[in-house]
Amino acid sequence: MKLLFYLLAVILFLPDHGASGAGSDEVSVSAMDGDSVIFHTGVETNQQEDIKWYFSNTRIAQISGDLSFICTDVQCNKGTERFRDRLKLDNQTGSLIIMNITVTDSGVYELKIISSSSSSEKIFKVIVHSVPAKRDEEKTNEGESVILNTDERRKPNDVVTWFFKDTVIAQTTGNPNKTCTDVQCKDGDERFRGRVMVNETGSLTITNTTITDSGLYKLQIIVRDSSFSITRVKTFNVNVIAAQNAGLSSGTVAGISFVVLLAVVAVTAGFI
Repeated sequence: MKLLFYLLAVILFLPDHGASGAGSDEVSVSAMDGDSVIFHTGVETNQQEDIKWYFSNTRIAQISGDLSFICTDVQCNKGTERFRDRLKLDNQTGSLIIMNITVTDSGVYELKIISSSSSSEKIFKVIVHSVPAKRDEEKTNEGESVILNTDERRKPNDVVTWFFKDTVIAQTTGNPNKTCTDVQCKDGDERFRGRVMVNETGSLTITNTTITDSGLYKLQIIVRDSSFSITRVKTFNVNVIAAQNAGLSSGTVAGISFVVLLAVVAVTAGFI
Protein backbone atom coordinates (compact mmCIF):
# COMPACT_ATOMS: atom_id res chain seq x y z
CA MET A 1 0.00 0.00 0.00
CA LYS A 2 2.82 2.41 0.91
CA LEU A 3 4.56 1.63 -2.39
CA LEU A 4 1.35 2.32 -4.35
CA PHE A 5 0.88 5.62 -2.53
CA TYR A 6 4.46 6.63 -3.34
CA LEU A 7 3.99 5.85 -7.05
CA LEU A 8 0.79 7.91 -7.18
CA ALA A 9 2.60 10.82 -5.55
CA VAL A 10 5.40 10.66 -8.13
CA ILE A 11 2.91 10.56 -11.02
CA LEU A 12 1.03 13.56 -9.65
CA PHE A 13 4.28 15.48 -9.15
CA LEU A 14 5.62 15.03 -12.71
CA PRO A 15 3.10 17.29 -14.54
CA ASP A 16 3.65 20.01 -11.96
CA HIS A 17 7.42 19.82 -12.40
CA GLY A 18 7.16 20.11 -16.18
CA ALA A 19 4.87 23.14 -15.92
CA SER A 20 7.56 25.10 -14.10
CA GLY A 21 9.29 25.78 -17.44
CA ALA A 22 12.62 24.20 -16.52
CA GLY A 23 14.68 22.96 -19.45
CA SER A 24 18.05 23.05 -21.15
CA ASP A 25 19.62 22.71 -24.60
CA GLU A 26 23.06 22.72 -26.20
CA VAL A 27 24.59 24.86 -28.92
CA SER A 28 27.93 24.26 -30.67
CA VAL A 29 29.94 27.35 -31.60
CA SER A 30 33.05 27.45 -33.80
CA ALA A 31 35.04 30.70 -33.75
CA MET A 32 38.43 31.97 -34.89
CA ASP A 33 41.12 33.48 -32.68
CA GLY A 34 40.43 37.23 -32.44
CA ASP A 35 36.68 37.06 -33.19
CA SER A 36 34.04 38.80 -31.08
CA VAL A 37 31.24 36.44 -30.03
CA ILE A 38 27.77 37.18 -28.66
CA PHE A 39 25.80 34.46 -26.87
CA HIS A 40 22.09 35.31 -27.05
CA THR A 41 19.72 34.61 -24.17
CA GLY A 42 16.66 34.84 -26.39
CA VAL A 43 14.73 36.81 -23.77
CA GLU A 44 13.91 40.39 -22.90
CA THR A 45 14.45 41.15 -19.23
CA ASN A 46 11.28 42.22 -17.42
CA GLN A 47 12.78 43.08 -14.02
CA GLN A 48 12.15 39.57 -12.74
CA GLU A 49 14.84 37.38 -14.28
CA ASP A 50 18.21 36.71 -12.73
CA ILE A 51 20.65 35.84 -15.52
CA LYS A 52 23.92 34.10 -14.72
CA TRP A 53 26.78 33.02 -17.00
CA TYR A 54 29.34 30.33 -16.13
CA PHE A 55 32.54 29.15 -17.78
CA SER A 56 33.82 25.76 -16.65
CA ASN A 57 31.50 26.00 -13.61
CA THR A 58 32.90 29.42 -12.61
CA ARG A 59 30.52 32.38 -12.62
CA ILE A 60 31.83 35.00 -15.07
CA ALA A 61 28.81 37.31 -15.46
CA GLN A 62 25.48 38.09 -13.81
CA ILE A 63 22.70 40.62 -14.22
CA SER A 64 19.41 41.10 -12.38
CA GLY A 65 16.27 42.15 -14.23
CA ASP A 66 16.03 45.46 -12.38
CA LEU A 67 19.76 46.12 -13.02
CA SER A 68 20.37 46.40 -9.27
CA PHE A 69 23.28 43.96 -9.60
CA ILE A 70 25.64 43.55 -12.56
CA CYS A 71 29.06 41.91 -12.62
CA THR A 72 31.54 40.48 -15.10
CA ASP A 73 34.67 38.39 -14.64
CA VAL A 74 36.77 39.62 -11.69
CA GLN A 75 33.78 41.57 -10.33
CA CYS A 76 31.90 38.28 -9.94
CA ASN A 77 34.82 36.31 -8.53
CA LYS A 78 37.92 37.94 -7.11
CA GLY A 79 41.08 36.44 -8.56
CA THR A 80 39.35 35.30 -11.74
CA GLU A 81 40.89 37.43 -14.49
CA ARG A 82 40.74 35.21 -17.55
CA PHE A 83 38.42 37.61 -19.40
CA ARG A 84 39.59 40.92 -17.90
CA ASP A 85 38.12 43.81 -19.93
CA ARG A 86 36.83 41.41 -22.62
CA LEU A 87 33.32 40.71 -21.29
CA LYS A 88 30.17 42.79 -21.68
CA LEU A 89 26.51 42.21 -20.86
CA ASP A 90 23.54 43.50 -22.83
CA ASN A 91 21.35 45.28 -20.28
CA GLN A 92 18.19 44.58 -22.28
CA THR A 93 18.61 40.85 -22.87
CA GLY A 94 21.44 39.69 -20.61
CA SER A 95 23.30 38.39 -23.68
CA LEU A 96 27.03 37.84 -23.13
CA ILE A 97 29.66 39.46 -25.37
CA ILE A 98 33.24 38.12 -25.49
CA MET A 99 35.64 40.40 -27.34
CA ASN A 100 38.89 39.22 -28.94
CA ILE A 101 38.23 35.59 -28.07
CA THR A 102 41.30 33.35 -27.74
CA VAL A 103 42.07 29.64 -28.05
CA THR A 104 42.19 29.34 -24.25
CA ASP A 105 38.58 30.54 -24.13
CA SER A 106 37.45 27.25 -25.68
CA GLY A 107 35.20 25.25 -23.38
CA VAL A 108 31.69 24.99 -21.97
CA TYR A 109 29.65 28.12 -21.22
CA GLU A 110 26.43 27.77 -19.25
CA LEU A 111 23.51 30.19 -19.16
CA LYS A 112 21.02 30.11 -16.29
CA ILE A 113 17.84 32.19 -16.34
CA ILE A 114 15.90 32.16 -13.08
CA SER A 115 12.61 33.89 -12.34
CA SER A 116 9.95 33.52 -9.66
CA SER A 117 7.90 31.15 -11.82
CA SER A 118 10.43 29.23 -13.93
CA SER A 119 14.05 28.49 -14.71
CA SER A 120 15.97 27.42 -17.80
CA GLU A 121 19.51 26.49 -18.81
CA LYS A 122 21.45 26.65 -22.05
CA ILE A 123 24.86 25.19 -22.83
CA PHE A 124 27.29 26.67 -25.38
CA LYS A 125 30.15 24.37 -26.38
CA VAL A 126 32.78 26.66 -27.87
CA ILE A 127 35.83 25.75 -29.95
CA VAL A 128 38.21 28.59 -30.88
CA HIS A 129 40.59 27.85 -33.75
CA SER A 130 44.05 29.41 -33.95
CA VAL A 131 44.91 31.52 -36.99
CA PRO A 132 48.23 33.17 -37.90
CA ALA A 133 48.29 36.88 -37.19
CA LYS A 134 49.01 38.56 -40.51
CA ARG A 135 47.85 41.37 -42.78
CA ASP A 136 47.27 40.48 -46.41
CA GLU A 137 49.41 42.51 -48.82
CA GLU A 138 48.07 43.19 -52.31
CA LYS A 139 49.98 44.94 -55.12
CA THR A 140 48.63 46.03 -58.47
CA ASN A 141 49.54 48.39 -61.27
CA GLU A 142 47.58 51.57 -61.83
CA GLY A 143 44.63 50.97 -64.12
CA GLU A 144 44.40 47.26 -63.34
CA SER A 145 41.87 45.45 -61.12
CA VAL A 146 42.50 44.00 -57.67
CA ILE A 147 40.44 41.38 -55.82
CA LEU A 148 40.35 41.19 -52.02
CA ASN A 149 39.19 37.67 -51.10
CA THR A 150 37.25 36.75 -47.97
CA ASP A 151 38.51 33.14 -48.16
CA GLU A 152 35.25 32.06 -46.54
CA ARG A 153 31.99 30.51 -47.63
CA ARG A 154 29.37 33.17 -47.00
CA LYS A 155 25.92 32.23 -45.71
CA PRO A 156 22.80 34.10 -46.89
CA ASN A 157 22.25 35.84 -43.54
CA ASP A 158 25.88 36.90 -43.06
CA VAL A 159 26.51 40.64 -43.17
CA VAL A 160 29.68 41.55 -45.09
CA THR A 161 30.98 45.12 -44.79
CA TRP A 162 34.06 46.61 -46.48
CA PHE A 163 35.83 49.70 -45.14
CA PHE A 164 38.50 51.91 -46.68
CA LYS A 165 40.20 54.07 -44.05
CA ASP A 166 37.20 53.53 -41.72
CA THR A 167 34.68 54.57 -44.40
CA VAL A 168 32.10 52.02 -45.57
CA ILE A 169 32.54 51.43 -49.31
CA ALA A 170 30.46 48.26 -49.74
CA GLN A 171 28.02 46.12 -47.79
CA THR A 172 25.97 43.05 -48.59
CA THR A 173 23.33 41.36 -46.44
CA GLY A 174 20.61 38.78 -46.81
CA ASN A 175 18.29 41.67 -47.68
CA PRO A 176 18.91 43.05 -51.22
CA ASN A 177 17.45 46.41 -50.12
CA LYS A 178 20.30 46.79 -47.63
CA THR A 179 23.09 46.09 -50.11
CA CYS A 180 25.19 49.07 -51.21
CA THR A 181 28.45 50.11 -52.84
CA ASP A 182 30.42 53.36 -52.54
CA VAL A 183 28.20 56.44 -52.86
CA GLN A 184 25.10 54.37 -51.98
CA CYS A 185 26.68 53.54 -48.61
CA LYS A 186 27.85 57.06 -47.81
CA ASP A 187 26.35 60.15 -49.43
CA GLY A 188 28.88 62.39 -51.11
CA ASP A 189 31.78 59.92 -51.12
CA GLU A 190 32.42 59.12 -54.78
CA ARG A 191 35.99 57.87 -54.62
CA PHE A 192 35.08 54.45 -56.03
CA ARG A 193 32.01 55.40 -58.07
CA GLY A 194 31.20 52.49 -60.37
CA ARG A 195 34.52 50.75 -59.58
CA VAL A 196 33.69 48.43 -56.64
CA MET A 197 31.75 45.18 -56.72
CA VAL A 198 31.01 42.47 -54.13
CA ASN A 199 30.44 38.91 -55.35
CA GLU A 200 28.43 36.08 -53.77
CA THR A 201 31.28 35.11 -51.42
CA GLY A 202 31.63 38.69 -50.18
CA SER A 203 34.99 39.27 -51.93
CA LEU A 204 35.63 42.84 -53.10
CA THR A 205 36.75 43.77 -56.63
CA ILE A 206 38.16 47.23 -57.41
CA THR A 207 38.47 48.04 -61.11
CA ASN A 208 40.57 50.68 -62.86
CA THR A 209 42.66 51.29 -59.73
CA THR A 210 44.39 54.59 -59.05
CA ILE A 211 47.25 55.60 -56.78
CA THR A 212 44.75 57.12 -54.33
CA ASP A 213 43.23 53.65 -53.86
CA SER A 214 46.36 52.61 -51.95
CA GLY A 215 45.83 52.13 -48.23
CA LEU A 216 44.24 49.95 -45.57
CA TYR A 217 41.03 48.03 -46.31
CA LYS A 218 39.06 46.24 -43.60
CA LEU A 219 36.62 43.38 -44.03
CA GLN A 220 34.01 42.75 -41.33
CA ILE A 221 31.85 39.63 -41.44
CA ILE A 222 28.99 39.14 -39.00
CA VAL A 223 27.80 35.51 -38.81
CA ARG A 224 24.30 35.39 -37.33
CA ASP A 225 22.51 32.52 -35.65
CA SER A 226 19.48 32.49 -33.39
CA SER A 227 21.67 31.51 -30.44
CA PHE A 228 24.90 33.40 -31.18
CA SER A 229 26.62 35.95 -33.42
CA ILE A 230 30.28 36.08 -34.48
CA THR A 231 32.06 39.19 -35.76
CA ARG A 232 35.21 38.51 -37.77
CA VAL A 233 37.66 41.17 -39.01
CA LYS A 234 40.34 40.90 -41.68
CA THR A 235 42.63 43.64 -43.02
CA PHE A 236 44.30 44.19 -46.39
CA ASN A 237 47.09 46.60 -47.28
CA VAL A 238 46.77 47.58 -50.94
CA ASN A 239 49.62 49.21 -52.87
CA VAL A 240 48.80 50.63 -56.31
CA ILE A 241 51.95 51.22 -58.35
CA ALA A 242 52.01 54.30 -60.59
CA ALA A 243 51.94 53.64 -64.34
CA GLN A 244 55.40 55.11 -64.97
CA ASN A 245 56.80 52.76 -62.31
CA ALA A 246 54.95 49.68 -63.48
CA GLY A 247 57.79 48.68 -65.80
CA LEU A 248 61.39 49.89 -65.53
CA SER A 249 62.14 52.57 -62.99
CA SER A 250 63.11 56.03 -64.24
CA GLY A 251 66.68 55.48 -62.95
CA THR A 252 66.97 52.25 -64.88
CA VAL A 253 65.63 53.87 -68.05
CA ALA A 254 68.13 56.77 -67.68
CA GLY A 255 71.01 54.31 -67.21
CA ILE A 256 70.10 52.35 -70.32
CA SER A 257 69.78 55.55 -72.34
CA PHE A 258 73.25 56.65 -71.21
CA VAL A 259 74.82 53.32 -72.23
CA VAL A 260 73.14 53.49 -75.63
CA LEU A 261 74.42 57.04 -76.10
CA LEU A 262 78.01 55.99 -75.30
CA ALA A 263 77.73 53.14 -77.79
CA VAL A 264 76.56 55.52 -80.51
CA VAL A 265 79.41 57.93 -79.75
CA ALA A 266 81.96 55.08 -79.85
CA VAL A 267 80.68 53.78 -83.17
CA THR A 268 80.65 57.29 -84.64
CA ALA A 269 84.21 57.97 -83.45
CA GLY A 270 85.43 54.71 -84.95
CA PHE A 271 83.82 55.51 -88.26
CA ILE A 272 85.49 58.92 -88.34
